[in-house]
Amino acid sequence: MNTEQIKWARRFKWISLIEGLSFLLLLGIAMPLKYMFDMPMAVTYVGWVHGLLFIVYIYIVFPTAKSLKWEFGRTFFALLASVLPFGPFIFDRNLKKSQQIPL
Repeated sequence: MNTEQIKWARRFKWISLIEGLSFLLLLGIAMPLKYMFDMPMAVTYVGWVHGLLFIVYIYIVFPTAKSLKWEFGRTFFALLASVLPFGPFIFDRNLKKSQQIPL
């Protein structure tokens, strides 16, 4: 990997992990607070942050795919991972196995 590819790979890794964590916080903490304890503001704030991170994730998938020369299938699974709980973590692990992302 050249330095430009490493830069895109690291950027994608961190955005994907943060986005995945925000999704889990939304589903595992904010939603139960809203529906079990009548605290809808948790979903408002966590949902807003997650939405912003989701947009950044989608925005960064395409230049990362281009830089790392991903095939259509890998790019598709990167997009699919963003809407599944634990998806970004599984996708990151698969990238590490294929040695496409350092660290």
